[in-house]
Amino acid sequence: MNALAMQQIKKQYSHFQLSLESLELPTGSIMGFIGANGAGKSTTLRMLMGLIQPDSGSIEVLGKPLPKHADQVKWDIGYISEDMRLYPQATLEWHMNWIRSIYPVWDENYAKHLLKSFDLQAKQKLKGFSHGQRVKATILLALARRPKLLMLDEPTTGLDPIARSEVLTELMAVLADEERSILFSSQNTLDVEQISDQIAFIDRGRLVGASNKEDYLDRWRKLRLEVPVGVQLPQLPEVVSSNGEGRLVIITTNQYSRTLEAKYNAIGANVLHTDTMSLEEIFVANVQHMRRNAA
Repeated sequence: MNALAMQQIKKQYSHFQLSLESLELPTGSIMGFIGANGAGKSTTLRMLMGLIQPDSGSIEVLGKPLPKHADQVKWDIGYISEDMRLYPQATLEWHMNWIRSIYPVWDENYAKHLLKSFDLQAKQKLKGFSHGQRVKATILLALARRPKLLMLDEPTTGLDPIARSEVLTELMAVLADEERSILFSSQNTLDVEQISDQIAFIDRGRLVGASNKEDYLDRWRKLRLEVPVGVQLPQLPEVVSSNGEGRLVIITTNQYSRTLEAKYNAIGANVLHTDTMSLEEIFVANVQHMRRNAA
């Protein structure tokens, strides 16, 4: 079963179009949803929350179609956005009591654990919280009611390294319950690479690719070639870019295998080194490749 599934989604604005052929998050997984500002991440999350509706296509969240069952589904979703606001004159304890009064599944022991883990003071007013403390307070309020699906829109933006580590640790702990899932929208590929097992790239309103993280990391490589004078490199379908002048050329591939190295060796090119790529490098190379193809 999927925690969420979007098929053939279209949403047209005057300045932007979102077009998603297929996006699925298996139950019990963390998906890193990566894209630059304006790529369509927040629009996608708002659709999954039932806050806006697509012009066409189908959406299911926790096995129920939207918008028909949006009200029912929202009880089991924890949504956190970087621009969410809490009441500055109220204490964190007041906010916790307020959420507890709405959601009967509130887990008091878990809330106390998060208070300690995040180093937050329940009786302190929110106006005295730093940015990082406010973010952690928002995450506490979402996590302590044990939602089946967490949708996080840039949750670690602006956090210092310690606060970011605390937040990521708790998010990973959520998946100890195999029925819970997380969609983690972010520009920070390092955070996503640490905790996600599924990856989806979005650019200019379109999915660039979606797969499990290990598949991406296994398939993408950079090959450093020494190319003798007179040797012409062939155009190969598994090569997404070729950079360099003279005898040193760097090849980027999204379908790496030993066979590719053998092809270059066979024509007289010398493979000096084969390097793995970070998720950020893969994202940039993938987007640039898709943009060139579109052009």
